[in-house]
Amino acid sequence: MKKTITFAKLKNVRLRDGVFGPRLEQWKRVTIPSVIEKTVETGRIDAFDLAWKEGMEKKPHYFWDSDVAKVMEGIAYDLALEKNDELEKLYDGWVKKICSAQQEDGYLNSCISSIEPEKRFTNLASKHELYCAGHLMEAAVAGYEELGKKELLECLCRYADYLCRTFGKEEGKRRGWPGHEEIELALAKLYKVTGKKSYLDLMRYFIDDRGTEPNFFLEEGAVRNMTIIRNQQAAEPVRDLAEAYGHAVRCVYLLCGMADLAGLDDDRTLFDACERLFRDITERKMYITGGIGSSFSGECFSCSYDLSNGSLMYAESCAAMGLALFVSRMFLLTGEGKYMDVLEKCLYNGILSGISFHGDKFFYTNYLEVDENLQTYNFGAKTRQEFFSCSCCPTSFARFLPQIGKFLYSIDEEKEEIRLNIPAANSAQLELAGKTVLLEVEGDYPYDGAVRIRIGSEEEFALRLRIPSWCRKYEVKLNGEKADFFLPKRKWRKGDEVELLLDMPPRFVYADSRVTGNCGRCAILRGPVVYALEELDQTCPVREMILDRSKALSIVPLPSSFPEGIRGAAIAGKAFREKRESASLYTEEPGVYEETNFLAVPYALWQNRGETNMAVWVRYMQK
Repeated sequence: MKKTITFAKLKNVRLRDGVFGPRLEQWKRVTIPSVIEKTVETGRIDAFDLAWKEGMEKKPHYFWDSDVAKVMEGIAYDLALEKNDELEKLYDGWVKKICSAQQEDGYLNSCISSIEPEKRFTNLASKHELYCAGHLMEAAVAGYEELGKKELLECLCRYADYLCRTFGKEEGKRRGWPGHEEIELALAKLYKVTGKKSYLDLMRYFIDDRGTEPNFFLEEGAVRNMTIIRNQQAAEPVRDLAEAYGHAVRCVYLLCGMADLAGLDDDRTLFDACERLFRDITERKMYITGGIGSSFSGECFSCSYDLSNGSLMYAESCAAMGLALFVSRMFLLTGEGKYMDVLEKCLYNGILSGISFHGDKFFYTNYLEVDENLQTYNFGAKTRQEFFSCSCCPTSFARFLPQIGKFLYSIDEEKEEIRLNIPAANSAQLELAGKTVLLEVEGDYPYDGAVRIRIGSEEEFALRLRIPSWCRKYEVKLNGEKADFFLPKRKWRKGDEVELLLDMPPRFVYADSRVTGNCGRCAILRGPVVYALEELDQTCPVREMILDRSKALSIVPLPSSFPEGIRGAAIAGKAFREKRESASLYTEEPGVYEETNFLAVPYALWQNRGETNMAVWVRYMQK
């Protein structure tokens, strides 16, 4: 199980496609500047000055450090992709500000150090100290790996050393678990760049001790409610987990750490637990868009098949990104396509829906149905917002979007094999066994299944093309001759061409009948893209629409009302309108059915033209 597969390096893949490419441009031009502005405006970065006093505005909050760290990580990726002296100066200034807040013993947390320094680690269940530490570690690793900068890395290593001296089972140390998991995966990254075994040991302790008896959170006393402890995945040892439960983001972050440790230790029991929870999530608790976390209460997983489309659902943007990070790790451990299928679903649907095309407005919750007659329980669920008081999602986009390119390719050094996982148009310069392989991918994926791969270097390697699980028919040609998706190791010539044709007709998809709210409803997909009906494109309210599945679906251009720069395709079809108007709330009169048309657009693009009702799952009939 020891992994030999890695993803491409961030700076070695340049996106040229019509989906990720424009999003990355907007990320660089708009998202990064906007989150930097908000980080300054809200006082998040200045909190590291430790100058706040009672009665002053902008009181530091216990999760602020994590927001700053994610923005820092995003800036590191920005600078890695393109030199920018002004941005680098800002980055270096923020590093010095963060490092200046470090205490003599290595402790680093702007909120606790400013407000209640005597209460370090007295409420691990809720105060997010270890969660913030993890994100700062990730930012430090990104700055070192992408930019070669050591100051923040050395600062966080001092903090990690302090944590290693503080937590564990050894004499003189104390028990403690992260209330919000994240530091586990961050310690894996820190271990990989430093080689310090103590970081791996601390990671292993946080994972192995979690959920064991006596329960630390009950001993700590900050939390005495087992429901809350369950929400933190701390009710049982992680290897005993049979299903995904609790806070969705915390759960997938924990799974990321577990998958990392399974690979580092070649631990089959830990991997098996990850696999069990992967199956539970994807087979019983995941939305068709790749969203997870179906309960507004607790931002958590609920019972199997409880996947309501609006009102009480959640599907937090951070959770979709967290799921993508988890399944990407499982893919690297196994090379199995089922994990890449879920990653692709998240990327094209449940993640991109959380950020506006222009890159400066965000969804915290990603509804699958919006109607003025459905109660909205959380702010920002129907209209994207610039920022939130709890702004984990905007800052997560700052660091996640630039990483999309690396998922397109994976590299197996042992087999000297390159895998094209997602055939979005790109140019790549990949490093493989001491060789540099140049590739150009052309096409309009995911809106067209015709893909052309041009080889730009004379090197010897194998090439494997992923055939997604949704594709029922495909064709591969090498220099015009029929081939298969796996092209064994060979000496490639500059100018060699591989053609991949994935059949991707639009299709109706139906939910398991145990998903109560979707009985009698269908969704429309084409390739990996989930479609939605926005009311502004219809002749009647979406709630009155009944799709006629006996009629063929047509692929048509997107409406011209979409903002300039958005590329894609819409799907048109026939429907009926069930019209029932009565003076009474209930009536014995049946509805009147009228023939009409419908237009569906990619779910990830909805709410880019103003407020409107929307539905992914729509009633259907077949005459």
